[in-house]
Amino acid sequence: ATATEGKKLGSVVIPKGKVGLATMCSVAISGVLLKAGVPTEYRFGGVLEIRASRPRRFVAIINYAGTSLDPSVQYIRAKMTSVTEAVKTGNGKILAVFRIVPAPSRVIVEEKMAMLEEIGIRGVYALGETSEPICQIPVGLNRVGMVLLGGLNPVAATVEAGIEVE
Repeated sequence: ATATEGKKLGSVVIPKGKVGLATMCSVAISGVLLKAGVPTEYRFGGVLEIRASRPRRFVAIINYAGTSLDPSVQYIRAKMTSVTEAVKTGNGKILAVFRIVPAPSRVIVEEKMAMLEEIGIRGVYALGETSEPICQIPVGLNRVGMVLLGGLNPVAATVEAGIEVE
């Protein structure tokens, strides 16, 4: 969502001379899954390489246990993304997060993904197979890897365009 100066985004009033931008966090999808009885293990935030509009591999990762800062913010500040290029050409580097779910929950995850897609939320970018690596990241026995789009990708694209972000 966007808002111009003087308007509100949630409880935040947008200051004069600014435009507000609100994004959907991947935690919202984890919340939907948790409510459906699917526990998700948060592994890391990273920069995901996209080739031919398909996820290829993570080129950088920061384990959530190893930082008190949002990994996506760190990658944006380091100018490690090419979100705009990924959108335009299908090749680039985007922000993504990696989660793991129990294998028996895969069917529920697919059902919830379909439900979310019906209302325009497409945050799950890739869902792995049981006990199989996804985007070159191994998962444990009887686990399924899940790659979710990072909620700050629109912010990364804004920074890539040379627009100052606060």
